[in-house]
Formats: sequence, C-alpha cells, structure tokens
Amino acid sequence: MLELDHFNHGLLTPILAYLMSFIGSVLGLRCAVHARSSRWPGGWLIAAAVALGGCGIWVMHFTAMLGFSIQGTTIRYDVPMTLLSAAIAIVVVWAGLSIVVRVRREILALPLGGAVTGIGVAAMHYLGMSAMHAGAHVEYGVGLVALSLVIAVVAATAALWFMLHVHGFGATLGAAVIMGLAVCGMHYTGMAAMSAHHGDHSVVTQGVEPVELLTPLIMTVTLVTMMLIVLVGLAEVDTPSRSEAAELEEHAKDSGHSWPRMDPFADAPAPTQSARAPMQAPQQPVPTSVSLRASSSRAADHRPHH
Repeated sequence: MLELDHFNHGLLTPILAYLMSFIGSVLGLRCAVHARSSRWPGGWLIAAAVALGGCGIWVMHFTAMLGFSIQGTTIRYDVPMTLLSAAIAIVVVWAGLSIVVRVRREILALPLGGAVTGIGVAAMHYLGMSAMHAGAHVEYGVGLVALSLVIAVVAATAALWFMLHVHGFGATLGAAVIMGLAVCGMHYTGMAAMSAHHGDHSVVTQGVEPVELLTPLIMTVTLVTMMLIVLVGLAEVDTPSRSEAAELEEHAKDSGHSWPRMDPFADAPAPTQSARAPMQAPQQPVPTSVSLRASSSRAADHRPHH
C-alpha cells in the first residue's frame, strides 16, 4: 500500500480550501436571497449555482487536491473530466435551488432538493478523483464513502434551508461558516476513504500536472468571483434604497398624502355667509325699460311750469 499525504503543503491548502468554500457560500446565499425576492429569479439562481457549486464546492475540492500526493508517483489530471466535474457541481446546485424556489411546499422541496444536490456533489467529488491519474490502483472504503455521501446530502439540505430562512447579512456569514465546514468535511471524509496500491508502471500517466492547471484556475476563479462580488454588492446597495422607497410609498398611502400633492385648500371648510359678506360688493339693480320710463316721467313732473 502506498502512503498518502493529504497535507503536502501543510495547513496552507486546507485553509485556502475552506476560505474558497466560505466565499462561495456567502455569494451563493446572497444570490439565492435576491432570487427569492426577484420577479425573474432565473438569473440569480444561475449566479448562485456558479458561486456555490463552482467556487464554494468545486474550487474548494481542487484547492484541497493541490496538497494531495501519493508516495513515489506523479499526479496528473484529465482536463476534460475535471471540467466535467465542475459543470456537474454547478448544474446540481442549480437544480436543487430551482426545486426549493419553485416548489411551494417546503416539506417536500427541502428533502428532494437536498438529495439531488448532495448526490450530485458527491458525484462531482468522485468524478474529480477519477480524473486524477497517478499510475496507482486506487480503492475506496465503503463505510467512509457512505458517510461522505450522507454528509454531502445533509450539507446540501442545510444550504437550501439557509437559503430559505436566512435574510440578514450577519446570518448569511454564520451560515457560510457552517456550510464551509460541511463541504470541507465531506471532501476530507471522501479522501480518507481512499487507499492506493502499486499499479502497472509500464502504463504512461496521461494528463496535466496540478501546477499547469493552477494558473488558468486562479485567473478564471478570480475573474468570476470579482464579477459575482460586484453583482451582489450592487444588489445589496440597491435593495435598501428600494425598501426605503417602498416604505415611503406605503407611509404616503396610509397618511393620505401622495404625489402629486393634493390642493391644500381642498379640505378647508366653506366660509360662512357672514365671512363672505364683507368681501362682496353691493349688488346694483339692473335697469329695465319699465324702470327707465318711470324715471323719465318722474323727472318731467318735477320740471317747473312757465
């Protein structure tokens, strides 16, 4: 049996792996929160799947694998299979999030979404391990594999529960701490189930070394993570302003004042007759033809007679 070293670079790789899982969990949960409140949650669900499945799970897995070595062998990775494992991680997380968002009954959505996501995450892990070629015969202990699968399902269900019930940013950070521990625990439990034996040394190991994948991985992950941080940051800034606008509008409706403003004199009481009287000019009688003839005859009677 060959000796396995899971911490070839000390605590550097597990700390970096946990940090990536934590960052991906924070971004994924915030995207999921915005998906719940959005009229069109599809885009936010995709962003959450990329953040949680891509950064929080797959990148965490590959970062931890950078510290893994098998005594006397050179590890290489099959690039297409490695990328396929990343795609599986993103797709299964998207499927689980979609189930929870679209199925109204939580009692059904959580177990179903958690099972789909957890099994998919475990499949991503072991597919990524099968993409590793070291010229050795690799075996897995059934008990620890089953335990890693249970941890994956429980972690996925907890992540979906957090997505439904976590609202504040502080609560999101606390949930991300737990999710990061669960994802890392699932990974290292699966790695503990692994054992390696001498294989056929005549077989040429194909693939690329981990260092050759490191540069494009760092560039891609950095770019995607920065884009997600900007996206979530803009949404976090915009959400309070929209909430304040909604509260002001609701307050305006409750108080009877809304835009455009009402006439300030519309509700004023009508002035009384005594109040109107000083402001009105005395009315003059309108002369008519009869009154004109009467006036002329009275003027004739008052003329002096010679």
